[in-house]
Amino acid sequence: MTTATSSRDAGVQTNVTGYGTKRYRTYVLSALTIIYIMNFVDRGLLAVVGPDLIPELGISDTQFGLLTGFGFALLYTIVGIPLARYADAAHRVWIMTVCVALWSLMTALCGLATEITIGSITIGAFWILLMCRVGVGIGEAGCTPPANSLIADYFAPRDRSQALGVYAMGVTLGTMFANLIGGWVTDTYDWRTAFFVVGLPGLLIAVIFKLTVKEPPRGYTDPVATEAKEKVELREAIRELTTKPAFWLMTAGATVAAFCGYGISSFQSIFLVRTHEISTGEAAMWINAPVSLSSAIGTFATGWLATKLYKKYPGAIAWVPGIGLALSIPFYIFAFTTQSLVLAATCLMIGGFVKYGYLAAQYTIGQGVVSMRVRAMATAVLLFVVNLIGYGFGPLFIGAISDIFFVSGIAELGVATEELARNQCHPAAISELSDNLQNVCGAVYSQSLQSAMVIMAALYAASSLFFLLTWRRLDKDMVDRN
Repeated sequence: MTTATSSRDAGVQTNVTGYGTKRYRTYVLSALTIIYIMNFVDRGLLAVVGPDLIPELGISDTQFGLLTGFGFALLYTIVGIPLARYADAAHRVWIMTVCVALWSLMTALCGLATEITIGSITIGAFWILLMCRVGVGIGEAGCTPPANSLIADYFAPRDRSQALGVYAMGVTLGTMFANLIGGWVTDTYDWRTAFFVVGLPGLLIAVIFKLTVKEPPRGYTDPVATEAKEKVELREAIRELTTKPAFWLMTAGATVAAFCGYGISSFQSIFLVRTHEISTGEAAMWINAPVSLSSAIGTFATGWLATKLYKKYPGAIAWVPGIGLALSIPFYIFAFTTQSLVLAATCLMIGGFVKYGYLAAQYTIGQGVVSMRVRAMATAVLLFVVNLIGYGFGPLFIGAISDIFFVSGIAELGVATEELARNQCHPAAISELSDNLQNVCGAVYSQSLQSAMVIMAALYAASSLFFLLTWRRLDKDMVDRN
Protein backbone atom coordinates (compact mmCIF):
# COMPACT_ATOMS: atom_id res chain seq x y z
CA MET A 1 0.00 0.00 0.00
CA THR A 2 1.33 3.41 -0.88
CA THR A 3 2.26 6.12 1.59
CA ALA A 4 -0.61 8.21 0.36
CA THR A 5 -3.01 5.41 1.16
CA SER A 6 -1.66 4.93 4.66
CA SER A 7 -1.78 8.62 5.41
CA ARG A 8 -5.29 8.87 4.11
CA ASP A 9 -6.43 6.03 6.33
CA ALA A 10 -4.80 7.78 9.26
CA GLY A 11 -6.94 10.82 8.50
CA VAL A 12 -4.04 13.26 8.11
CA GLN A 13 -3.50 13.21 4.35
CA THR A 14 -4.18 16.61 2.84
CA ASN A 15 -2.27 16.35 -0.44
CA VAL A 16 -3.22 13.04 -2.05
CA THR A 17 -0.93 12.21 -4.97
CA GLY A 18 -3.25 9.66 -6.55
CA TYR A 19 -4.11 5.98 -6.32
CA GLY A 20 -1.20 3.51 -6.63
CA THR A 21 2.39 4.21 -7.60
CA LYS A 22 3.32 6.79 -10.18
CA ARG A 23 4.39 4.03 -12.57
CA TYR A 24 1.09 2.20 -12.20
CA ARG A 25 -0.91 5.40 -12.65
CA THR A 26 1.02 5.98 -15.88
CA TYR A 27 0.17 2.47 -17.04
CA VAL A 28 -3.54 2.92 -16.28
CA LEU A 29 -3.63 6.27 -18.07
CA SER A 30 -1.86 4.66 -21.04
CA ALA A 31 -4.37 1.79 -21.08
CA LEU A 32 -7.32 4.17 -20.94
CA THR A 33 -5.81 6.30 -23.70
CA ILE A 34 -5.22 3.24 -25.91
CA ILE A 35 -8.86 2.26 -25.46
CA TYR A 36 -9.95 5.81 -26.29
CA ILE A 37 -7.74 5.67 -29.39
CA MET A 38 -9.47 2.41 -30.39
CA ASN A 39 -12.79 4.13 -29.74
CA PHE A 40 -12.05 6.73 -32.41
CA VAL A 41 -10.33 4.30 -34.78
CA ASP A 42 -13.48 2.20 -34.89
CA ARG A 43 -15.94 5.09 -35.15
CA GLY A 44 -13.75 7.07 -37.58
CA LEU A 45 -13.00 4.25 -40.02
CA LEU A 46 -16.27 4.78 -41.88
CA ALA A 47 -15.21 8.30 -42.84
CA VAL A 48 -11.86 6.98 -44.08
CA VAL A 49 -13.35 4.34 -46.40
CA GLY A 50 -16.23 6.60 -47.46
CA PRO A 51 -14.87 7.47 -50.94
CA ASP A 52 -14.97 3.77 -51.88
CA LEU A 53 -18.01 2.79 -49.83
CA ILE A 54 -20.39 5.48 -51.15
CA PRO A 55 -20.26 4.51 -54.84
CA GLU A 56 -20.29 0.77 -54.09
CA LEU A 57 -23.39 0.97 -51.91
CA GLY A 58 -24.94 3.74 -54.04
CA ILE A 59 -25.77 6.06 -51.15
CA SER A 60 -26.09 9.85 -51.08
CA ASP A 61 -24.02 12.32 -49.05
CA THR A 62 -27.01 12.79 -46.76
CA GLN A 63 -27.22 9.05 -46.11
CA PHE A 64 -23.48 8.93 -45.46
CA GLY A 65 -23.89 11.80 -43.01
CA LEU A 66 -26.59 9.78 -41.28
CA LEU A 67 -24.29 6.74 -41.03
CA THR A 68 -21.30 8.67 -39.70
CA GLY A 69 -23.36 10.94 -37.46
CA PHE A 70 -26.89 10.46 -36.21
CA GLY A 71 -27.03 6.70 -36.82
CA PHE A 72 -24.10 6.30 -34.43
CA ALA A 73 -24.83 9.13 -32.03
CA LEU A 74 -28.49 8.47 -31.17
CA LEU A 75 -28.03 5.24 -29.21
CA TYR A 76 -24.58 6.40 -28.11
CA THR A 77 -26.12 9.33 -26.26
CA ILE A 78 -29.26 7.58 -25.02
CA VAL A 79 -27.32 4.67 -23.53
CA GLY A 80 -24.63 7.00 -22.13
CA ILE A 81 -26.78 8.38 -19.30
CA PRO A 82 -27.79 5.05 -17.69
CA LEU A 83 -24.25 3.71 -18.14
CA ALA A 84 -22.86 6.81 -16.44
CA ARG A 85 -25.28 6.35 -13.53
CA TYR A 86 -24.16 2.74 -13.31
CA ALA A 87 -20.51 3.87 -13.42
CA ASP A 88 -21.11 6.15 -10.42
CA ALA A 89 -21.71 3.07 -8.26
CA ALA A 90 -20.65 -0.10 -10.11
CA HIS A 91 -17.32 -1.63 -11.18
CA ARG A 92 -16.02 0.76 -13.84
CA VAL A 93 -13.33 -1.57 -15.18
CA TRP A 94 -15.91 -4.28 -15.88
CA ILE A 95 -18.19 -1.78 -17.63
CA MET A 96 -15.39 -0.70 -19.94
CA THR A 97 -14.31 -4.29 -20.63
CA VAL A 98 -17.76 -5.37 -21.82
CA CYS A 99 -18.27 -2.22 -23.88
CA VAL A 100 -14.87 -2.44 -25.62
CA ALA A 101 -15.63 -6.02 -26.66
CA LEU A 102 -19.09 -5.06 -27.94
CA TRP A 103 -18.07 -2.11 -30.09
CA SER A 104 -15.07 -4.03 -31.50
CA LEU A 105 -17.32 -6.90 -32.60
CA MET A 106 -19.86 -4.56 -34.18
CA THR A 107 -17.08 -2.72 -36.03
CA ALA A 108 -15.94 -5.98 -37.58
CA LEU A 109 -19.52 -6.78 -38.60
CA CYS A 110 -19.68 -3.49 -40.57
CA GLY A 111 -17.45 -5.21 -43.11
CA LEU A 112 -20.22 -7.72 -43.84
CA ALA A 113 -22.79 -5.08 -44.82
CA THR A 114 -24.53 -6.20 -47.99
CA GLU A 115 -28.05 -6.50 -49.33
CA ILE A 116 -29.88 -9.51 -47.90
CA THR A 117 -33.24 -11.07 -48.70
CA ILE A 118 -35.38 -12.75 -46.05
CA GLY A 119 -38.40 -14.33 -47.70
CA SER A 120 -40.05 -11.57 -49.67
CA ILE A 121 -38.30 -8.81 -47.72
CA THR A 122 -35.10 -7.26 -49.03
CA ILE A 123 -32.92 -5.28 -46.63
CA GLY A 124 -30.45 -2.94 -48.32
CA ALA A 125 -26.77 -2.75 -47.43
CA PHE A 126 -27.32 0.79 -46.11
CA TRP A 127 -29.72 -0.48 -43.42
CA ILE A 128 -27.41 -3.35 -42.45
CA LEU A 129 -24.53 -0.92 -42.08
CA LEU A 130 -26.74 1.46 -40.10
CA MET A 131 -27.66 -1.31 -37.64
CA CYS A 132 -23.99 -2.17 -37.16
CA ARG A 133 -23.19 1.48 -36.54
CA VAL A 134 -25.92 1.61 -33.92
CA GLY A 135 -24.24 -1.36 -32.24
CA VAL A 136 -20.89 0.43 -32.27
CA GLY A 137 -22.54 3.45 -30.69
CA ILE A 138 -24.08 1.39 -27.89
CA GLY A 139 -20.70 -0.14 -27.05
CA GLU A 140 -18.75 3.11 -27.18
CA ALA A 141 -21.23 4.78 -24.82
CA GLY A 142 -19.55 2.85 -22.02
CA CYS A 143 -16.09 4.30 -22.57
CA THR A 144 -15.69 7.94 -21.58
CA PRO A 145 -17.88 8.38 -18.45
CA PRO A 146 -16.25 5.51 -16.48
CA ALA A 147 -12.82 6.39 -17.90
CA ASN A 148 -13.09 9.98 -16.68
CA SER A 149 -14.27 8.75 -13.30
CA LEU A 150 -11.27 6.38 -13.08
CA ILE A 151 -8.86 9.18 -13.99
CA ALA A 152 -10.40 11.40 -11.31
CA ASP A 153 -9.62 8.72 -8.69
CA TYR A 154 -6.16 7.83 -9.99
CA PHE A 155 -4.93 11.44 -10.31
CA ALA A 156 -4.99 14.33 -7.83
CA PRO A 157 -6.82 17.52 -8.91
CA ARG A 158 -3.58 19.37 -9.66
CA ASP A 159 -2.51 16.64 -12.10
CA ARG A 160 -5.93 15.81 -13.49
CA SER A 161 -6.05 18.41 -16.28
CA GLN A 162 -2.81 17.13 -17.78
CA ALA A 163 -3.94 13.51 -17.39
CA LEU A 164 -7.21 14.33 -19.12
CA GLY A 165 -5.24 16.11 -21.82
CA VAL A 166 -3.28 12.90 -22.46
CA TYR A 167 -6.52 10.90 -22.50
CA ALA A 168 -8.13 13.41 -24.88
CA MET A 169 -5.33 12.73 -27.37
CA GLY A 170 -7.25 9.54 -28.13
CA VAL A 171 -9.60 11.59 -30.32
CA THR A 172 -6.91 12.77 -32.72
CA LEU A 173 -4.57 9.77 -32.43
CA GLY A 174 -7.52 7.46 -33.06
CA THR A 175 -8.39 9.42 -36.15
CA MET A 176 -4.76 9.25 -37.29
CA PHE A 177 -4.55 5.46 -36.91
CA ALA A 178 -7.94 5.03 -38.58
CA ASN A 179 -6.47 6.80 -41.60
CA LEU A 180 -3.11 5.03 -41.57
CA ILE A 181 -4.58 1.56 -41.17
CA GLY A 182 -7.87 2.04 -42.96
CA GLY A 183 -6.39 3.94 -45.91
CA TRP A 184 -3.65 1.40 -46.57
CA VAL A 185 -5.93 -1.63 -46.19
CA THR A 186 -8.62 -0.07 -48.40
CA ASP A 187 -6.19 0.68 -51.23
CA THR A 188 -4.44 -2.69 -50.87
CA TYR A 189 -7.52 -4.87 -50.36
CA ASP A 190 -10.94 -3.20 -49.95
CA TRP A 191 -13.02 -1.22 -47.46
CA ARG A 192 -14.66 -4.35 -46.02
CA THR A 193 -11.32 -5.85 -45.00
CA ALA A 194 -10.45 -2.60 -43.23
CA PHE A 195 -13.35 -3.10 -40.80
CA PHE A 196 -12.13 -6.60 -39.90
CA VAL A 197 -8.55 -5.44 -39.38
CA VAL A 198 -9.41 -2.63 -36.95
CA GLY A 199 -12.34 -4.31 -35.18
CA LEU A 200 -11.20 -7.79 -34.17
CA PRO A 201 -8.06 -6.85 -32.11
CA GLY A 202 -10.30 -4.96 -29.68
CA LEU A 203 -11.62 -8.25 -28.31
CA LEU A 204 -8.12 -9.15 -27.08
CA ILE A 205 -7.46 -5.68 -25.68
CA ALA A 206 -10.69 -5.85 -23.66
CA VAL A 207 -9.43 -9.02 -21.92
CA ILE A 208 -5.99 -7.52 -21.21
CA PHE A 209 -7.57 -4.37 -19.75
CA LYS A 210 -9.72 -6.37 -17.33
CA LEU A 211 -6.77 -8.49 -16.17
CA THR A 212 -4.34 -5.61 -15.55
CA VAL A 213 -6.31 -2.54 -14.39
CA LYS A 214 -7.53 -2.29 -10.79
CA GLU A 215 -10.74 -0.63 -9.68
CA PRO A 216 -9.65 2.24 -7.32
CA PRO A 217 -11.62 3.35 -4.25
CA ARG A 218 -14.29 5.78 -5.39
CA GLY A 219 -13.46 9.41 -4.53
CA TYR A 220 -9.90 8.46 -3.57
CA THR A 221 -8.30 11.79 -4.50
CA ASP A 222 -10.98 13.95 -2.90
CA PRO A 223 -10.26 15.78 0.39
CA VAL A 224 -10.13 13.49 3.41
CA ALA A 225 -13.07 15.23 5.05
CA THR A 226 -15.31 14.49 2.06
CA GLU A 227 -18.15 12.27 3.21
CA ALA A 228 -19.38 9.33 1.17
CA LYS A 229 -22.71 10.04 -0.43
CA GLU A 230 -25.54 7.91 -1.71
CA LYS A 231 -25.70 7.42 -5.47
CA VAL A 232 -26.94 10.65 -6.97
CA GLU A 233 -30.19 10.75 -8.92
CA LEU A 234 -30.30 12.33 -12.37
CA ARG A 235 -32.67 15.05 -11.22
CA GLU A 236 -30.32 15.97 -8.37
CA ALA A 237 -27.34 16.07 -10.74
CA ILE A 238 -29.27 18.32 -13.12
CA ARG A 239 -30.31 20.52 -10.18
CA GLU A 240 -26.66 21.02 -9.23
CA LEU A 241 -25.70 21.69 -12.85
CA THR A 242 -28.40 24.33 -13.25
CA THR A 243 -26.53 26.46 -10.70
CA LYS A 244 -23.39 26.37 -12.88
CA PRO A 245 -23.70 28.62 -15.95
CA ALA A 246 -20.04 27.88 -16.77
CA PHE A 247 -20.95 24.23 -17.34
CA TRP A 248 -23.66 25.08 -19.87
CA LEU A 249 -21.62 27.74 -21.66
CA MET A 250 -18.74 25.28 -21.96
CA THR A 251 -21.17 22.58 -23.14
CA ALA A 252 -22.49 24.93 -25.83
CA GLY A 253 -18.95 25.69 -26.98
CA ALA A 254 -17.96 22.01 -27.02
CA THR A 255 -21.18 21.12 -28.87
CA VAL A 256 -20.60 23.62 -31.67
CA ALA A 257 -16.95 22.55 -31.90
CA ALA A 258 -18.04 18.91 -32.16
CA PHE A 259 -20.72 19.82 -34.71
CA CYS A 260 -18.07 21.42 -36.91
CA GLY A 261 -15.28 18.97 -36.16
CA TYR A 262 -17.19 15.73 -36.65
CA GLY A 263 -18.84 17.08 -39.76
CA ILE A 264 -15.55 18.13 -41.32
CA SER A 265 -13.69 14.95 -40.36
CA SER A 266 -16.49 12.72 -41.67
CA PHE A 267 -16.28 14.27 -45.14
CA GLN A 268 -12.61 15.26 -45.29
CA SER A 269 -11.48 12.14 -47.18
CA ILE A 270 -14.40 12.44 -49.59
CA PHE A 271 -13.60 16.14 -50.14
CA LEU A 272 -9.94 15.42 -50.88
CA VAL A 273 -10.74 12.58 -53.28
CA ARG A 274 -13.36 14.59 -55.17
CA THR A 275 -11.51 17.91 -55.27
CA HIS A 276 -7.89 16.83 -55.73
CA GLU A 277 -8.54 13.53 -57.54
CA ILE A 278 -6.41 11.30 -55.31
CA SER A 279 -7.16 7.79 -54.06
CA THR A 280 -8.80 6.90 -50.76
CA GLY A 281 -5.51 5.58 -49.38
CA GLU A 282 -3.56 8.64 -50.50
CA ALA A 283 -6.07 10.97 -48.85
CA ALA A 284 -5.99 8.93 -45.66
CA MET A 285 -2.26 8.27 -45.31
CA TRP A 286 -0.66 11.36 -46.83
CA ILE A 287 -3.13 14.05 -45.77
CA ASN A 288 -5.48 12.92 -43.01
CA ALA A 289 -2.91 11.01 -40.94
CA PRO A 290 -0.44 13.94 -40.68
CA VAL A 291 -3.37 16.26 -39.94
CA SER A 292 -4.47 13.93 -37.12
CA LEU A 293 -0.92 13.74 -35.73
CA SER A 294 -0.67 17.51 -35.74
CA SER A 295 -4.05 17.68 -34.01
CA ALA A 296 -2.92 15.17 -31.37
CA ILE A 297 0.21 17.21 -30.64
CA GLY A 298 -1.92 20.34 -30.46
CA THR A 299 -4.34 18.64 -28.06
CA PHE A 300 -1.48 17.81 -25.69
CA ALA A 301 0.27 21.17 -26.15
CA THR A 302 -2.81 23.27 -25.45
CA GLY A 303 -3.72 21.05 -22.47
CA TRP A 304 -0.18 21.46 -21.12
CA LEU A 305 -0.30 25.22 -21.70
CA ALA A 306 -3.64 25.57 -19.94
CA THR A 307 -2.33 23.49 -17.01
CA LYS A 308 0.77 25.67 -16.67
CA LEU A 309 -1.26 28.87 -16.82
CA TYR A 310 -4.01 27.56 -14.55
CA LYS A 311 -2.38 28.39 -11.19
CA LYS A 312 -1.77 32.02 -12.11
CA TYR A 313 -4.67 32.43 -14.55
CA PRO A 314 -7.48 29.98 -13.67
CA GLY A 315 -9.51 31.19 -16.64
CA ALA A 316 -6.86 29.85 -19.03
CA ILE A 317 -8.66 26.50 -19.13
CA ALA A 318 -11.42 28.31 -21.05
CA TRP A 319 -9.74 31.17 -22.94
CA VAL A 320 -6.88 29.09 -24.35
CA PRO A 321 -9.26 26.83 -26.33
CA GLY A 322 -11.46 29.83 -27.16
CA ILE A 323 -8.57 31.60 -28.87
CA GLY A 324 -7.46 28.38 -30.57
CA LEU A 325 -10.88 27.77 -32.09
CA ALA A 326 -10.98 31.31 -33.49
CA LEU A 327 -7.49 30.96 -34.97
CA SER A 328 -8.44 27.76 -36.79
CA ILE A 329 -11.15 29.39 -38.95
CA PRO A 330 -9.02 31.13 -41.63
CA PHE A 331 -6.80 28.07 -42.00
CA TYR A 332 -9.76 25.76 -42.58
CA ILE A 333 -11.43 28.11 -45.06
CA PHE A 334 -8.21 28.42 -47.04
CA ALA A 335 -7.71 24.62 -46.96
CA PHE A 336 -11.14 24.08 -48.48
CA THR A 337 -10.76 26.70 -51.22
CA THR A 338 -7.15 26.40 -52.43
CA GLN A 339 -6.31 24.41 -55.56
CA SER A 340 -2.98 23.31 -54.07
CA LEU A 341 -3.06 19.98 -52.26
CA VAL A 342 0.12 20.84 -50.33
CA LEU A 343 -1.32 24.13 -49.09
CA ALA A 344 -4.60 22.42 -48.20
CA ALA A 345 -2.75 19.80 -46.14
CA THR A 346 -0.63 22.44 -44.42
CA CYS A 347 -3.63 24.55 -43.44
CA LEU A 348 -5.54 21.50 -42.21
CA MET A 349 -2.57 20.60 -40.00
CA ILE A 350 -2.35 24.11 -38.53
CA GLY A 351 -6.11 24.31 -38.01
CA GLY A 352 -6.15 20.97 -36.23
CA PHE A 353 -3.17 21.92 -34.05
CA VAL A 354 -4.71 25.12 -32.67
CA LYS A 355 -8.34 24.07 -32.18
CA TYR A 356 -8.33 20.91 -30.07
CA GLY A 357 -7.57 22.50 -26.70
CA TYR A 358 -11.30 22.39 -26.01
CA LEU A 359 -11.20 18.59 -25.53
CA ALA A 360 -9.25 18.66 -22.26
CA ALA A 361 -11.08 21.85 -21.26
CA GLN A 362 -14.54 20.30 -21.58
CA TYR A 363 -13.68 17.46 -19.21
CA THR A 364 -11.69 19.61 -16.78
CA ILE A 365 -14.43 22.23 -16.51
CA GLY A 366 -17.20 19.62 -16.56
CA GLN A 367 -15.71 17.86 -13.53
CA GLY A 368 -14.28 20.95 -11.85
CA VAL A 369 -17.59 22.75 -11.37
CA VAL A 370 -19.42 19.84 -9.68
CA SER A 371 -19.03 17.77 -6.53
CA MET A 372 -17.32 14.36 -6.60
CA ARG A 373 -20.47 12.27 -6.52
CA VAL A 374 -21.85 13.65 -9.79
CA ARG A 375 -18.66 13.71 -11.87
CA ALA A 376 -19.53 10.76 -14.07
CA MET A 377 -23.09 12.03 -14.42
CA ALA A 378 -21.90 15.53 -15.35
CA THR A 379 -19.63 13.99 -17.98
CA ALA A 380 -22.55 11.95 -19.32
CA VAL A 381 -24.82 15.01 -19.53
CA LEU A 382 -22.04 16.88 -21.33
CA LEU A 383 -21.51 14.02 -23.77
CA PHE A 384 -25.25 13.58 -24.27
CA VAL A 385 -25.58 17.13 -25.58
CA VAL A 386 -22.25 17.21 -27.41
CA ASN A 387 -22.74 13.90 -29.16
CA LEU A 388 -26.45 14.08 -29.94
CA ILE A 389 -26.26 17.56 -31.44
CA GLY A 390 -22.58 17.79 -32.40
CA TYR A 391 -21.78 14.30 -33.54
CA GLY A 392 -25.33 13.43 -34.55
CA PHE A 393 -26.13 16.43 -36.70
CA GLY A 394 -22.69 17.70 -37.81
CA PRO A 395 -22.05 15.07 -40.52
CA LEU A 396 -25.73 15.02 -41.45
CA PHE A 397 -25.66 18.82 -41.89
CA ILE A 398 -22.67 18.74 -44.24
CA GLY A 399 -24.11 15.81 -46.22
CA ALA A 400 -27.49 17.48 -46.60
CA ILE A 401 -26.00 20.86 -47.57
CA SER A 402 -23.73 19.13 -50.08
CA ASP A 403 -26.68 17.34 -51.68
CA ILE A 404 -28.73 20.54 -51.74
CA PHE A 405 -25.92 22.43 -53.48
CA PHE A 406 -25.47 19.56 -55.93
CA VAL A 407 -29.15 19.50 -56.88
CA SER A 408 -29.36 23.29 -57.16
CA GLY A 409 -26.09 23.36 -59.09
CA ILE A 410 -27.17 20.93 -61.77
CA ALA A 411 -30.56 22.67 -61.97
CA GLU A 412 -28.83 25.98 -62.74
CA LEU A 413 -27.05 24.19 -65.58
CA GLY A 414 -30.34 22.91 -66.96
CA VAL A 415 -30.11 19.30 -65.77
CA ALA A 416 -32.92 17.58 -63.84
CA THR A 417 -32.24 15.32 -60.86
CA GLU A 418 -33.75 12.41 -62.83
CA GLU A 419 -31.02 12.81 -65.44
CA LEU A 420 -28.02 12.91 -63.12
CA ALA A 421 -27.27 11.47 -59.67
CA ARG A 422 -24.14 12.31 -57.72
CA ASN A 423 -22.80 8.75 -57.88
CA GLN A 424 -22.86 8.94 -61.67
CA CYS A 425 -20.17 11.62 -61.36
CA HIS A 426 -17.81 9.23 -59.58
CA PRO A 427 -14.64 8.62 -61.66
CA ALA A 428 -15.53 4.94 -62.10
CA ALA A 429 -18.91 5.78 -63.63
CA ILE A 430 -18.54 9.18 -65.29
CA SER A 431 -17.29 7.75 -68.60
CA GLU A 432 -20.77 6.34 -69.24
CA LEU A 433 -22.29 9.84 -69.27
CA SER A 434 -22.69 12.15 -72.24
CA ASP A 435 -20.16 14.94 -72.75
CA ASN A 436 -22.66 17.51 -71.48
CA LEU A 437 -23.37 15.61 -68.26
CA GLN A 438 -19.65 15.05 -67.74
CA ASN A 439 -19.16 18.81 -67.94
CA VAL A 440 -21.95 19.32 -65.40
CA CYS A 441 -20.27 16.84 -63.07
CA GLY A 442 -17.01 18.75 -63.42
CA ALA A 443 -18.69 21.98 -62.39
CA VAL A 444 -20.80 20.70 -59.48
CA TYR A 445 -19.52 17.33 -58.18
CA SER A 446 -16.74 18.59 -55.90
CA GLN A 447 -17.87 22.22 -55.57
CA SER A 448 -21.08 21.32 -53.73
CA LEU A 449 -19.20 19.58 -50.92
CA GLN A 450 -16.55 22.31 -50.90
CA SER A 451 -19.19 24.94 -50.17
CA ALA A 452 -20.62 22.87 -47.31
CA MET A 453 -17.15 22.49 -45.76
CA VAL A 454 -16.50 26.25 -45.88
CA ILE A 455 -19.83 27.01 -44.19
CA MET A 456 -19.04 24.52 -41.44
CA ALA A 457 -15.56 25.96 -40.82
CA ALA A 458 -17.02 29.45 -40.31
CA LEU A 459 -19.26 28.14 -37.52
CA TYR A 460 -16.20 27.61 -35.28
CA ALA A 461 -16.60 31.32 -34.44
CA ALA A 462 -19.67 30.51 -32.32
CA SER A 463 -17.75 27.83 -30.41
CA SER A 464 -14.94 30.26 -29.67
CA LEU A 465 -17.41 32.81 -28.32
CA PHE A 466 -19.00 30.29 -25.94
CA PHE A 467 -15.62 29.34 -24.44
CA LEU A 468 -14.71 32.98 -23.94
CA LEU A 469 -18.06 33.49 -22.15
CA THR A 470 -17.28 30.42 -20.01
CA TRP A 471 -14.08 32.13 -18.90
CA ARG A 472 -16.14 34.97 -17.43
CA ARG A 473 -18.02 32.54 -15.14
CA LEU A 474 -15.26 30.23 -13.93
CA ASP A 475 -14.32 32.27 -10.86
CA LYS A 476 -17.83 31.85 -9.47
CA ASP A 477 -18.59 28.29 -10.57
CA MET A 478 -15.33 26.33 -10.15
CA VAL A 479 -15.32 23.97 -7.14
CA ASP A 480 -12.16 21.91 -7.73
CA ARG A 481 -9.22 24.33 -7.71
CA ASN A 482 -6.39 22.19 -6.33
